[in-house]
Amino acid sequence: MNLLGRRLPAAALVLLAGGLVGAVLAPPDRFQGDYQRLMYVHVPTAWVAYLCFGLTGVASALWLWRRTGRFDRLAAASAELGVLFTGLTIVLGSWWGKPVWGVWWTWDPRLVTTALMFFVYLGYLALRRATLDPLARARRSAVLGVVAVVQVPVVHMSVVWWRALHQPPTVLKPGDPTIDHRMLAVLLLNVVAFTVFALMLLRARLRLTVLEDELATARAAEDTEVAGGVVTAPQLEGRMRDV
Repeated sequence: MNLLGRRLPAAALVLLAGGLVGAVLAPPDRFQGDYQRLMYVHVPTAWVAYLCFGLTGVASALWLWRRTGRFDRLAAASAELGVLFTGLTIVLGSWWGKPVWGVWWTWDPRLVTTALMFFVYLGYLALRRATLDPLARARRSAVLGVVAVVQVPVVHMSVVWWRALHQPPTVLKPGDPTIDHRMLAVLLLNVVAFTVFALMLLRARLRLTVLEDELATARAAEDTEVAGGVVTAPQLEGRMRDV
C-alpha cells in the first residue's frame, strides 16, 4: 500500500471524528432545536452524491472520447457511491423532516427530483449488469452517464425554481451564507470529512474493479483453452494403402 493508501483512511477517520464532535458542540437552531444537527450529515451526503454523479458524467464523456477502460471503471465506481450517498440523503432527510414537517415524505420538488435521480442511477447500474459485452456495456452506460448528470443542477436548483416546504440554499448561493458562522464552520468540516471518506471508498472500489476485471479475463482465457482442447484433429485409424 502506498503513502496515499495509508494516509487517506487515517485522514478520513480523524476528519469524521472531528465533524461528529463539532456537530455535538455546535449551537442548536433557534427554531428546530437539536433536530437541526442532522444537517451536519444530511448536507454532506447530498454534496458527495452530487460529486460522485458529476464524476460519473465526466468519466463517461472521457470514455466516449478516448475509449479507455479506466474511465469506464471510474464512471461505474462513482455511480455506485452516488447511489449509496443519495439513498442516505433521502433517509436522513426523511428522518429530519418528520419532526420538522410532521411527515416522513411529501411531494416536494426537491424530494421528488432527488428520488428521480436515485432511480435513474439505479437504472444505470442495472444497465451495466444487464449488458454482458464489455464494449457495449461501456458505450451504453457512458451515453446514459452523460445524459443523467443534468439532473444534478436540476435537483440543486429545484428549491429556487419551485418553492415548497424544503428550505432554499443557505451556502451554495450568491452572497453571504444565511447561517450562523459557527454552524457553517462545522458544516464545512463535515463536508470535507465526507468528501475524503468518499474518496477513500472510491479508491477501494476502483482497486476491487481492477481485480474483478483481471479475474474475468483469466476465466475467459481458461474457458477458451478448455473449449480449444475439446476440438482435436481427426485421426486415421488405419494406414494408407497403396492403390
